[in-house]
Amino acid sequence: MEKFSLPIQVRWSDIDQNRHLRHSAYYDYGATVRIACFSAHGLTNLKFEELHLGPILFREEAIFRREIKFEDRITVNMVVTQATRDFARWSIRHHFHKDDGTLSAIINLDGAWIDIVKRKLTVPDDYVRTIFEDFPRDKDFAWSEPASK
Repeated sequence: MEKFSLPIQVRWSDIDQNRHLRHSAYYDYGATVRIACFSAHGLTNLKFEELHLGPILFREEAIFRREIKFEDRITVNMVVTQATRDFARWSIRHHFHKDDGTLSAIINLDGAWIDIVKRKLTVPDDYVRTIFEDFPRDKDFAWSEPASK
């Protein structure tokens, strides 16, 4: 499957004093694309509420390559880079490209699912696993071992 991607309109409020995209805006844009991908595949906020489930992040890392300025037009994509076979744990990568193809940033993150009632990590049900199975994968996607308890 192709990478999931969205064009992002850089907002003036996301620009820092140096006249380029502030560091925390990259994480906001990554989250926007991630949640849009979840929603487009059927994991909407309403469905998450119904399942008493939500995504949780353990690590999020940005690698900055080229600055993004207010006038730049960018596209942010998403691929799954790693997952346990039950999709209880997963890793995602976002690439930030300018319209001219310049790679501006990469975000890598590790996540899991939390039961929002019990407030504990959980293994997703078949509905979520089937959807996550269909998410776009990195060319170097790898299965990982379940986390030790």
